[in-house]
Amino acid sequence: MTILVTGARGNVARALVGQLLEAGHEVRAAGRDPGHARLPAAVEVVAADLARPEGWDPALAGVTAAFLYAGTAGLDGFLSRAGGLAHVVLLSAAGADPASGDAITRAHGEAEQAVRASGIPCTFLRPGGFAANRLAWAPPIRADGVVRDPFPDSHAALVHEADIAAVAARALTSSGHTGVEYTLTGPESLTVRQQASLIGVAAGRRVRVEVQDLDDHRRELTAAFEVRGLGRVGSAEVIEARIRRLAALVDRPQPTTETVLEVTGRPARGFAAWAADHAAEFA
Repeated sequence: MTILVTGARGNVARALVGQLLEAGHEVRAAGRDPGHARLPAAVEVVAADLARPEGWDPALAGVTAAFLYAGTAGLDGFLSRAGGLAHVVLLSAAGADPASGDAITRAHGEAEQAVRASGIPCTFLRPGGFAANRLAWAPPIRADGVVRDPFPDSHAALVHEADIAAVAARALTSSGHTGVEYTLTGPESLTVRQQASLIGVAAGRRVRVEVQDLDDHRRELTAAFEVRGLGRVGSAEVIEARIRRLAALVDRPQPTTETVLEVTGRPARGFAAWAADHAAEFA
């Protein structure tokens, strides 16, 4: 069977493609600019964009299952063409709820709602936070060994992209996952300061944390949205939701789950392991 992995440039998607190939599955990867996805030569790569639903017909030809990111813009168009799929695995977020007052969890809840309404058998992956988001620290760490953050004592139980991919791979290729919502975390809750310290250990350099001005942080997040092609529509609400969430997590360790172990048979990788895997990007 051929498995479609969308969002080909994403960290989770690239990890998933590699794991599916290693297990002997046929993989087709799709994205707006898949030529920059740095995928193995064995992968069939196609260009497709949720904003252009008609472009998904070639990508879906012969596909039995698909991995999706939870972007609501254009998702209905994709799902209307994907009725022949036997299974969809959606990368959502912890706390996803279409009625939420939080813009982030509401958007993911709306995406889940759309997938359910399509009638396609589905599994939802709900990570609490991506370790790979810390790659945004790589440029300032390489430049001057500094992490700037407005809430350095804010906690997160960040999950390695390889562990998210491992759960996705099991859901896509084995039975018993239909209709299940998996909440995924790393094995420990760490503050920003602790995360920065572990990156420093892995990269072999001292990393210090500076308290960032909140307005500067807003400007950085806005710029990141624009780089990702998300523009300003809805971005201000999402940014403020993210800031409120981080502020609420100051000095508050987050609960962890055993989901990665339960689904894959191996424990979730800690943040130190993630830092070691990406040490070259911070050195």
